[in-house]
Amino acid sequence: MIRSMTGFGRAQETIDGRDILVEIKSVNHRFFEFSCRVPRAYGYLEEKLKRYLQTKISRGKVDVGVTIVTLDGANAQVEINRELARGYVDALRALSGEFGLIDDLSLSAVARFSDIFTVRKGLEDEEVIWDGVKTVLDEAADRFIAMRAAEGERLRDDCLDRLCRIEQAVGVIEERSPQVVEEYRERLYRKLQELLADRNIDDSRILTEAAIFADKTAVAEETVRLRSHIAQFREILKLKEPVGRKLDFLVQEFNRETNTIGSKAQDLEVARIVVDVKSEIEKIREQIQNIE
Repeated sequence: MIRSMTGFGRAQETIDGRDILVEIKSVNHRFFEFSCRVPRAYGYLEEKLKRYLQTKISRGKVDVGVTIVTLDGANAQVEINRELARGYVDALRALSGEFGLIDDLSLSAVARFSDIFTVRKGLEDEEVIWDGVKTVLDEAADRFIAMRAAEGERLRDDCLDRLCRIEQAVGVIEERSPQVVEEYRERLYRKLQELLADRNIDDSRILTEAAIFADKTAVAEETVRLRSHIAQFREILKLKEPVGRKLDFLVQEFNRETNTIGSKAQDLEVARIVVDVKSEIEKIREQIQNIE
């Protein structure tokens, strides 16, 4: 299955008192390049995320974002700075005695001094956290890969359509080539008639010159190879593996054969067709830059 290197997948679930959000996105890249954003306390997840995605993706610049929010104070511990609390209480009572104020000190009044409380996260089991993240990651990855596959199908269809256009153009070149030789022979004959006037024209010389021209402008080998490359391109598109690099190599072969045909072209119509073929090849090259 052809897959694009561009994709996005997102999933969010609440697991074991934690709200977990995972987002995966990717763009074109020659190799697999991974970057990740996770909360500082969960830095150990980065390598796990990378290893997991390497089993799913072979090429592309992949960026993963993970957010973990602990709900309702789960797994949190509140610590009291008793010395600081005692200092506040003693100071308030000293003020009461010094200024003759009513001592109405209460727990709620002391609790307003927030710096006497410290909220600390309790120790968390890394494997439990990873299991929860992986559950959400699986869902996000499925959506991510589905998007890449859908985009890959569009790229495949576009490439197949352009291959048909190239084949049609090659067919026209193959039909036109013998006509070019015959037109050259006729031009040569007319030119010799003008130069020699009433003198006899050596037909064998004309045939020899036409044969030399035909040999110099023959593109049969190039068109046969180009058709073979097109057939191979179609077969590669059917493979169930990453094929971007193979297709990139084949497109280089397309260009090589087409350039040779262009260099041999001694006909305006063939030259125009070659330009059209090179345009289609370039569009295919642009498309496969996004194929995994």
